Amino acid sequence: MSLYLESHGSGPALVLIHGWGLHGGIWAALVEALRDRWRVISVDLPGHGRSAPLDGPYTLDAISSAVAAAVPDEAAWLGWSLGGRVALAAAARGKAITRLLLVGTTPRFIRGDDWPHAMPAAELQQFADALRDDWEGTLQRFLALQARGSQKARDELRALREGLFAHGAPQPQALAGGLDILRSADLRALLPAITQPALVVHGSRDTLAPPAAAEYLATTLPHGRLALIEGAGHAPFLSHPEAFLAALRGFLDE
Repeated sequence: MSLYLESHGSGPALVLIHGWGLHGGIWAALVEALRDRWRVISVDLPGHGRSAPLDGPYTLDAISSAVAAAVPDEAAWLGWSLGGRVALAAAARGKAITRLLLVGTTPRFIRGDDWPHAMPAAELQQFADALRDDWEGTLQRFLALQARGSQKARDELRALREGLFAHGAPQPQALAGGLDILRSADLRALLPAITQPALVVHGSRDTLAPPAAAEYLATTLPHGRLALIEGAGHAPFLSHPEAFLAALRGFLDE
């Protein structure tokens, strides 16, 4: 299958991967800020935005393989939320990634007996159940969860909602498949083998993926470090762009 990509600027390649239900257009401001020194490649995940759905099951391996086949080797990858999990999976599968930037990313999205740093499984199941009857309303509610807790929640939610359908509506089967990945995929066992330099960028007020999950991710990755954005929720690149850019540029320019 072919994925929809947009490429801007010149220089070393930087791949941007969005979160559940959205598309590569969510990175517009970040692309403008980085295109002077980087070839910034934004991706619409399968079944999202302008990309066709997968031919087979919507799994994390299938998504990460599709993205890896579409973008150049020796690129840095920046993934947000579900996109961060895609980046981790691609790195674990051996894609030639130079650096990882993981935004609002957690190795396990729902709580377990040994994993308290997540949302209850029942809450995510409610979204999955509601998705069958009203996928658009369910997606809007999920956006509200992403902004919850942020110092600038209202502005953050407005930015998410304004850009939601800019590349077209996501495919319902892709939404359902993405939620299933969030529910079932546990990436903790993969982390020690991912050796790229990794920056974990996380909002201090993220209620969807608590900061403790980011601390675990940064300390378990062999070359990970944490940049906590004070006052931000799940989308710090929207709510606190200056602090977010400072963290990214410092890491990318090393």
